[in-house]
Amino acid sequence: MQRRTKIVTTLGPATNNKEALFKLFKAGANVVRMNFSHGSTEEHLHLAQLVRQVSNELGLHIAILGDLQGPKIRIARFQNKTVDLKVGAQFILDSDLDTNAGDETQVGIDYKELPRDCKNGDILMLDDGRIQLEV
Repeated sequence: MQRRTKIVTTLGPATNNKEALFKLFKAGANVVRMNFSHGSTEEHLHLAQLVRQVSNELGLHIAILGDLQGPKIRIARFQNKTVDLKVGAQFILDSDLDTNAGDETQVGIDYKELPRDCKNGDILMLDDGRIQLEV
């Protein structure tokens, strides 16, 4: 009988090598998830090639699942760990701000192209949509 159940494993720093992949596949993993929110295109390509190499050596069919959420815009830290944002108040996302200088009025971000990629009226979602800012 052919097994239809999939055992999915997410690859990360501890499993991004040939020895770890051999162990995962021998233990029954038959799908690897690659999280494209972290790492470069070159790293993902290298890892996919490594998965193919190991699966071929073991004679197994291993599926590659790409988590396509992509990179997120990361905010820096707040001076006092957390802040309370007021509804309707101005809040600035500043790619030139020091990484620990965030407060109730501003915070640093890691995406310098943000001003060019958004326009007035756009909605920016932070914290997986729990916070919404209007440009």
